[in-house]
Amino acid sequence: MRERNWLPLAIAAGVVAVVTVVLVAVLQHGRTGPVVTPISAKPDPYAASLPISGLAMSESGNLAGGKVTYLDGHIVNTGTKTVTGITVQVLFRDVAKEVAQNETQSMKLIRMREPYIDVEPVSAAPLKPGDGRDFRLIFDGVSPDWDGAYPAIRVVRVETQ
Repeated sequence: MRERNWLPLAIAAGVVAVVTVVLVAVLQHGRTGPVVTPISAKPDPYAASLPISGLAMSESGNLAGGKVTYLDGHIVNTGTKTVTGITVQVLFRDVAKEVAQNETQSMKLIRMREPYIDVEPVSAAPLKPGDGRDFRLIFDGVSPDWDGAYPAIRVVRVETQ
């Protein structure tokens, strides 16, 4: 009886294992889920110079049959520096006032409203001292546990010149 050569089978199994690991790593790296800042993170020191007001929320359907949630508001630079970037943490709470969703986003300023709302990063139109602008935050999905109340917004990072 002939002995079986297991080397080709072992090499094939090794190649399959390596390809699987590489695919998983590439797919995990390419995922663009929401960024999360710890709830205990301190606000940026310049945040006190960036009051947010006039919050309004709206929703629209997307082509995939889901909902997109918009959070619009107004921000003013009451400080002495020109602001080139703002990162905010948004906390959606459930009926027990626990955090149902914690998401961190770069703030986008509203560039124009007609024929549709168009946004741009703060770096495209920096906020000089005394300037105020409308902004929009966009959420592709909000937790089904969200209680429907306005979320809490905290400025966690500010870039200045």
